[in-house]
Amino acid sequence: MESSKIWLSSPHMGGSEQKFIKEAFDTNWVAPLGPNVNGLENDIDRYLLNQSHVSVLNSGTAAIHLGLILLGIKPDDEVICQSFTFAASANPILYLRAIPVFIDSELDTWNLCPIALEEAIVDRIEKRKTPKAIIAVHLYGVPYQIEAVRAVANKYSIPILEDSAEALGSSYKGQKCGTFGDIGVLSFNGNKIITTSGGGALVSKTKGQKDKAVFLATQSRDFAPHYEHSEIGYNYRMSNICAGIGRGQMEVLDSRVALRRKIHKFYITLFKEIPGVTVFSVPNEDYFANYWLSTIIIDPLKTNGITRETLRLTFEEDNIESRPLWKPMHLQVIFQSYPYYGNKIAETLFENGLCLPSGSNLSEQECERIAAVVSKVFKVELFKVVV
Repeated sequence: MESSKIWLSSPHMGGSEQKFIKEAFDTNWVAPLGPNVNGLENDIDRYLLNQSHVSVLNSGTAAIHLGLILLGIKPDDEVICQSFTFAASANPILYLRAIPVFIDSELDTWNLCPIALEEAIVDRIEKRKTPKAIIAVHLYGVPYQIEAVRAVANKYSIPILEDSAEALGSSYKGQKCGTFGDIGVLSFNGNKIITTSGGGALVSKTKGQKDKAVFLATQSRDFAPHYEHSEIGYNYRMSNICAGIGRGQMEVLDSRVALRRKIHKFYITLFKEIPGVTVFSVPNEDYFANYWLSTIIIDPLKTNGITRETLRLTFEEDNIESRPLWKPMHLQVIFQSYPYYGNKIAETLFENGLCLPSGSNLSEQECERIAAVVSKVFKVELFKVVV
C-alpha cells in the first residue's frame, strides 16, 4: 500500500477560522467587503506594529500589480527585479507593459545582490533608461540585505516594492518584513505560512495609498449614484469569507512560525554529519527568518556524485514532495530577452538546491520517513527524530 503523501507546505488550520466564516454566513456578508475584511486588515496592521496601512486583496500577485501602479509605473518604464524568485514577482511588470531588468543574487541571503543592483542602475542610466522601481524579495522567508539595498535605492532615488510574500513573520533587527519597502506585499496562498485559501495584502505607508489601492481593486468605481469609471480598475478585493479564514489564521501565526523554525532545526541536525549538504540559514542574528521553506544545497563533488535530483527522485518514490529551488527569471522562456546583470549565483543555486517538506503540520512520523530517505540516499545511520 502506498504511503500517504507528505506535502511540501500544506495549509494548517488553527480551529477558530470556522467562527469567523459562520459569522459571515449568519450576517450574509458573502461579498468582497465586510467586517472580516476590515478586521483582517486591522489584525495585520497590529502584527506589523501599526507602521502601515493594509489592503487585503485576492492574491499577492494582485498586490504587486497594484503596488507598481501606485509607484507610477507606465508602459516602457524599466523595473528592476530579483531574478531568483517565483514568476509572480515579475509578471505584473509585463501586465503594465513595462520592462523587467533582472538582477542576480548574493550568497548570504540568496536575495538581490546590492553590487549587481548598483551596476545595473548605473548602466541603465548611461543608456538613458533610469529604472523606476526595484522589486526586492525575501526568498524562502529570509530577509534581503535591507540596509545595503536601501542605500543603493536612496542613492538613485528609486522606490522599493518589497515582495514579502514568503516572509510574513520574518524580521530584520526586530522590524517586521513587509514594512521596509515604499510599498510592501504579503501573500496568503494555500502554501504560505498562513492562508486565506488564496489571498494577499498591500502594505502602504499612507492612508491615501491605501484608499487608492482599494479604489483600483474595486473596479475603480467613482463616487456617484450610478456606475461611473474614469480609469481602469480591477476585481482584486478579498472576499469576507476568505478574510474570515485569515482572521483565524492570524491568531496562530506566531505558533506557525515557531513550528516552521523547529522543522528547520530538524533539518540542520539531520544533515549535520553529511559532507556536501548545506541547510540554508540566516547569515547572522540580525536576521529572523520564518523559514517558510527549509532548503538545502547539495555539492555532488563532495557527496560522491549524489545530486539534488538523486534525493528529489528518491523522495518522490516514497510519496514525499520536494522541489528544486526557483528557476531564475532570466532563464525562463518569457523573460530571456530582457536585461540581466550579475554572474551565475542564482543559476548555480537552482542547479544544486532543493526545497524540503516544511509544513508547520509535519508530524513526527512524517519526519521519520524523511529521515529514512536521507539515510538511504546518503548511506548514513538513521537519524533519531526529535521534533
